[in-house]
Amino acid sequence: MISEKQTDNLELRRKKEKFFFTLFNICGLIVVLLLVIFVGYVVIMGISAMSWDFFTTTPGVGMRSGGIVTPLIGTVYLMGLVALFAIPLGVLTAVYISEYQSNRLMGRVWKVVVGNLAGIPSIVYGLLGLAMFVTALNLGFSLLAASLTLSLLVLPIVIMASREAIAAVPQSIRDASTALGATKWQTTVHHVLPYSISGISTGIILALSRAAGETAPIMLTGAVFFMSLPPSSINSKFMALPYHIYGTSTQSYGVPSELIFGAALALLLIVLGMNLVAIVIRSTFRSKYRW
Repeated sequence: MISEKQTDNLELRRKKEKFFFTLFNICGLIVVLLLVIFVGYVVIMGISAMSWDFFTTTPGVGMRSGGIVTPLIGTVYLMGLVALFAIPLGVLTAVYISEYQSNRLMGRVWKVVVGNLAGIPSIVYGLLGLAMFVTALNLGFSLLAASLTLSLLVLPIVIMASREAIAAVPQSIRDASTALGATKWQTTVHHVLPYSISGISTGIILALSRAAGETAPIMLTGAVFFMSLPPSSINSKFMALPYHIYGTSTQSYGVPSELIFGAALALLLIVLGMNLVAIVIRSTFRSKYRW
């Protein structure tokens, strides 16, 4: 028999639950609404610039005309090098921490260190890249120096995401593989990594998306305001869309707004494209590897 007091407490808990669920829904709606407003504004302001010439011509003198082919190619090169440097090192580091680091104290130390590195402002990484790669290693202002700097910037994100994805794989999969005679490395390569690749790919795309939008690190290590041609080698200076957007909006006068927002829309499309790739990879591996 439920007492009147218990009934009142139950009703009060239900009201609290309803209140907080409503609050959570409102917060989620606000976030989605702000995202829609932001993306919609960029699309509305930049869609008029979208054309074949915009993507295939170089910026004009003073950035008041022309297209974005030079910064677009520079951004693609930059992202390719960042992926080449950051992904293997980040994933292998995560594998070591999750699968081969047996000391619990050191495991906690690794977690704290990587978490703190992920929170360092990007301008600090830019100064580090300037001191280490540009000056100490004598790479000069170049695509290589900028890509190495951005790789350091996103490396903690790749490590953290990969570590969480690997840790989510059930221990029973490892035990079953070991029971069948597989070595630890074979278990990791053929079972742990395939089952965690969906989470790893999501973290990689998030890291590359952040790198694609960074301006401060590349300003200090190799990006320039204007070039008539794409970089000829990894030792060349380059243009990139984030710095191009910054330059046209703050350092040039009389630049049509549609050109600025058109470049921003192009950068947004690159990021969305990378996220679509991550979605495809995630859905493919989730359908193939389930536990």
